[in-house]
Amino acid sequence: MHHRATPASMADPFAPTLAAVQARINAVDPAAYASTRNALDGAVSNLSPYITHGFVTLAEVMAGVRARHPLEMQHKFVYELGWRAYFRHVWQHRGEAILRSLHAGPLPDAAYAHTLPHDIRHGCTGVPVIDQAVRTLYATGMLHNHARMWLASYVVHVRKVHWRAGADWLYGHLLDGDIASNHLSWQWVAGTASHKPYLFNADNVARFAPAPWHSPGSVIDVSYEALDAIARQAPHRHAVPADGAAPAEPLVTTAPSAGSGVTAPDGAAVAGRDVWLVHPWSLGRLPDGLPADTLVIGIIVADFHAAWRWSERRWHFVETRMAELAATRWFGSAAAIGAALHGARTVRSIDEPHLAPWLSGWAECAAAPLLFPSITPRCDSFSKWWTRAARGLDASVGKLPP
Repeated sequence: MHHRATPASMADPFAPTLAAVQARINAVDPAAYASTRNALDGAVSNLSPYITHGFVTLAEVMAGVRARHPLEMQHKFVYELGWRAYFRHVWQHRGEAILRSLHAGPLPDAAYAHTLPHDIRHGCTGVPVIDQAVRTLYATGMLHNHARMWLASYVVHVRKVHWRAGADWLYGHLLDGDIASNHLSWQWVAGTASHKPYLFNADNVARFAPAPWHSPGSVIDVSYEALDAIARQAPHRHAVPADGAAPAEPLVTTAPSAGSGVTAPDGAAVAGRDVWLVHPWSLGRLPDGLPADTLVIGIIVADFHAAWRWSERRWHFVETRMAELAATRWFGSAAAIGAALHGARTVRSIDEPHLAPWLSGWAECAAAPLLFPSITPRCDSFSKWWTRAARGLDASVGKLPP
């Protein structure tokens, strides 16, 4: 494990508490969201870190907002909740295939670089919108969705970097990083999970971002026709501007901090006991009716994090909340965790695709409550999925508004 100091900046626009979640749900204004959500200073909910880590489900978000505001089925807020569920739907049906291009983009995969350039990593490209996005990401662990799309489009279509390299990098720094939402969003921008690449220009930035982000005279200050041509051109060498003020890229690591209180898996602690497993994607309230003698154990699986590193900020977010739920918290290999749990009388948990290779082999897993119904067979477009899912939602929760 690594020893890391908790940065002062973690005091805390995203406090890892249920009270913070509820305050954000209470603050959602669906009308303002619908009219301003594309602007970087728009009335977005900022609920995504809490949804990603299971503090709250989509169903609970919907119920909380509906308690204060009428919502029609086609409201933009409901629609955006649908995108998150749709990406999970694709992941459920395609599995690890979402980590590869689902179909060809503007250029063959081999035409793109597989290493993110230094000037992008350090926010010194000379394109203000990109440099501001990188600096905001490093300073906060978050980016507005529009800024994520701009950043991904520039990386893939202007700089000719493969979407997977960009998606992996962004995931490592996001507080709300979700493999399905992040990687499929990059594929959507890249044109490998959509019918055409997502492009943006300086006029679009000027419309939706504050002045420091505006990028007149830059490589993106051209027409959409010119940008489409750029996206389809073979790569060429890019001149990198010098910028002594470039921010350092924050550390991303494979393990919790040394002061987090996690220990190695210990089979003696669970022998003959009923166990409830808490994991980084199930940090909401413990189940109602959990017997008082149930041993609650938090688990962090080293095998997952060997492939998917997290920022210091994200480790702090997860560690803090997990410590509230479980006095005993383990960090170890999947093999060590499985062996330690073998002697327990019963083991239960909440199912989670991030832990799909291991969790169901250790525990009887309940499904997390769904807002939208599970759809089969697989839908390869959001519009097809939405037609079926919205119909199922209408039947399950009654017509909206209540």
